[in-house]
Amino acid sequence: MTPGRSSGRPARSGGRGGGAPGRRGAPASGQRSVARKADRTSGTRRESDAAAPDLSGLGAFRLGAAPGATPGKWIDVWKQRMPANPVDLVTLEFVDQAAALASGEVDAALVRLPIERAGLSIIPLYDEITVAVCSADSSLTVADELTLADLAGEVVMVTGDDALGIEVPGAIAPAFSAIATTDDAVATAATGVGIVLVPMSLARLHHRKDTTYRPVVDAPTSTVALAWPTEATTPLVETFIGIVRGRTANSSR
Repeated sequence: MTPGRSSGRPARSGGRGGGAPGRRGAPASGQRSVARKADRTSGTRRESDAAAPDLSGLGAFRLGAAPGATPGKWIDVWKQRMPANPVDLVTLEFVDQAAALASGEVDAALVRLPIERAGLSIIPLYDEITVAVCSADSSLTVADELTLADLAGEVVMVTGDDALGIEVPGAIAPAFSAIATTDDAVATAATGVGIVLVPMSLARLHHRKDTTYRPVVDAPTSTVALAWPTEATTPLVETFIGIVRGRTANSSR
């Protein structure tokens, strides 16, 4: 040990007054790195904001929706991001959804598959289970869930706006005239003369106190998808696609 030097105490660096001459108060290297990173981040945000297109001149976004489809969460995001472009929500019956897209009545739509796909771009979104709607006092209600085999011998109504196309082995065809709409079929099921198979959201949409429903666990599901004309993929359509896919406001397409 050299006389006159203390031991056991590390040399001080970066402390007050410990900087090089002429650089008193200069930020340490770590602080400079943070400052540069903040500048880059701020610059990126400014560039992203500047790159965001102004779509206010394109007017309203016309969104079709099949009965029972639930676009509410996406519309809420749209309203936050696109206040200058209101959403016109158009209810589309299953039999009309393809024509509405082809004619330009709507810019895009939440549709039920199947749909004629020619000229359309389609993104499947979610599947709905199928339920059997019956009268509240039907013997089918003793079970929490049903199978197609459980429906053998039941009068099964198929409506003019049916979106499922399910054939039930052993089912009985109605002796009365064909029923045009799901709403009318549910009202008929309330009388106890038959049942109707629908996606669960439609059973909820047309709920009555004198009817109930049970899931049919082995029946095909109903797929809800976003569809739009491929050749009419406008900036508004692209924006809605981004919202549906969960992109942030500044995400690149």
